[in-house]
Amino acid sequence: MQKTYPLLSQINSPDDLRLLPKENLAPLCDELRAYLLESVSQTSGHLASGLGVVELTVALHYVYQTPFDQLLWDVGHQAYPHKILTGRRDQMHTIRQKDGLHPFPWREESPYDVLSVGHSSTSISAGLGIAIAVQKENAGRKTVCVIGDGAITAGMAFEAINHAGSLHTDMLVILNDNEMSISENVGALNNHLARLFTGSLYGSLRESGKKLLSGLPPIKEFVRRTEEQMKGFVSPVGTMFETLGFNYIGPIDGHDIDELIATLKNMRNMPGPQFLHIKTKKGKGYHPAEQDPIGFHGVPKFDHTSGKLPQTKAAPTYSTIFGDWLCEMAEQDPKIIGITPAMREGSGMVEFSKRFPAQYFDVAIAEQHAVTFAAGLAIADYKPVVAIYSSFLQRAYDQLIHDVAIQNLPVIFAIDRAGIVGADGQTHQGAFDLSFMRCIPNMTIMCPSDENELRQMLYTAYTMSSPVAVRYPRGNAQGVELHPMQALEVGKARLIRQGQKVAILNFGALLNQAKSVAEKYDYTLVDMRFVKPLDEKLIAELADSHDLIVTLEENAIQGGAGSSVNEYLQTIGKIKPLVMLGIPDMFVPQATQAEAYAELGLDSAGIERQILRALHS
Repeated sequence: MQKTYPLLSQINSPDDLRLLPKENLAPLCDELRAYLLESVSQTSGHLASGLGVVELTVALHYVYQTPFDQLLWDVGHQAYPHKILTGRRDQMHTIRQKDGLHPFPWREESPYDVLSVGHSSTSISAGLGIAIAVQKENAGRKTVCVIGDGAITAGMAFEAINHAGSLHTDMLVILNDNEMSISENVGALNNHLARLFTGSLYGSLRESGKKLLSGLPPIKEFVRRTEEQMKGFVSPVGTMFETLGFNYIGPIDGHDIDELIATLKNMRNMPGPQFLHIKTKKGKGYHPAEQDPIGFHGVPKFDHTSGKLPQTKAAPTYSTIFGDWLCEMAEQDPKIIGITPAMREGSGMVEFSKRFPAQYFDVAIAEQHAVTFAAGLAIADYKPVVAIYSSFLQRAYDQLIHDVAIQNLPVIFAIDRAGIVGADGQTHQGAFDLSFMRCIPNMTIMCPSDENELRQMLYTAYTMSSPVAVRYPRGNAQGVELHPMQALEVGKARLIRQGQKVAILNFGALLNQAKSVAEKYDYTLVDMRFVKPLDEKLIAELADSHDLIVTLEENAIQGGAGSSVNEYLQTIGKIKPLVMLGIPDMFVPQATQAEAYAELGLDSAGIERQILRALHS
């Protein structure tokens, strides 16, 4: 490594980085970018975001005394360079793998990771809490939050900015503006930031801005260095961030390491809430990622010398099946509306957004707004479909209850990434949606076992006049034939095979794992289809005719589908031995889906083992 990366090989901590002369920092950035590209191409992971913040990461650790000074990364897709510089360089080959480095900043992993993250827009709120504690303790440490222009579209970020600006607490918020989140950014804020770059606001500094400069000689001198710097300093009246109580500086070039260091040094000791706006390019330094930052946001293993991502010929994903269904329905009904909170690509909505732009809404990273926006459309007699990841729907729970369910509005929730998601780990596992939705009145909840069932359930939801959730897993579907759409009988399960002694009640896409066990031991197998309402008649019959009832789901056991079956059996007085298979009371760490299933006992071997244990206990 020393031969290929002579500077980077010397950096085992930010203390080593701070010993380098300034003229070595630009070459170090080149090495760091090259190492990141080589590393991620061999392991898979998040690439384009990290490439875009190499200079910022080096500058921050060079200027600030981390970990004494505390650095918070929002979301954490961009934190790979941070991990490399903070003692984890030689473990990067394990990232996102079982027992390896966590895919995001993780407090248990390193003292340099101040905030464990995975979902967006949390950094400023947490940073403000830390900054206030620093102020109370007179600790002298600095607090820095790095947030992207995608993440700052969330309401939580503005709630925190509004609070911080009113408290005058010492902290620095850095807006890393690459005009991208995962999908392209949308909304009025994005348009506002774009207008800043046109120069229309920079033509003249207002008198208040001049007064502010006169009181800050170091900044005054710094701003005078170039015309571009002078353009970047906007008066309090001219920007929303200054209006909210922050001292705004920028935008500056986020790839100019000297400029970044000079700016951060000047800002480090400025009192009160500071806001630095930097402009970067997602995928910087690697042409294929610069040209396709969405495609290179998260990558599989690939040959970085060719610049081409591998093409797979596997069965379509559940997300693709959903997107195809949405296009098919939009052809028939102009009132069907597709809504996504900034996950067009991940939710399979690219084709829909292109073919039906008037029926497509990306609301940015604003899950709460997405749900209530859908409620408004439903009130106006449209048919809204909210495509949302299971773990992201957690952020809109009140809206799900207050704005949709109480009013019994016909909003369809297409819940992607339900169950085990794999390498993204604890923050992204879709482990709780059955539990938190099942208790809500008026909700209907369906779990397809394959892609054909997914289509039938989505169509069934479309025909209903109440809130419906259809939840499906990450990854490739089963490869079954797709049939013409026909509404299912709500609450009716499907008997797969009639057996004896043991009845396995399957909820979701683990049906094939259960099927191999059922066939081996001649057990009864039922595809339950509906978590709410349950097929109570069938459950009662199975309880009478079998010795053991087994429920199987990709959800937390507490409060999930198995709990629903147990509650019903208790209600009707049929006290039967019951084994509930699912996700135990833990946050599931990163691993491949197959590894996680094996670890949790949700693969065929684990299902078999747990049933036999129950029979012989």
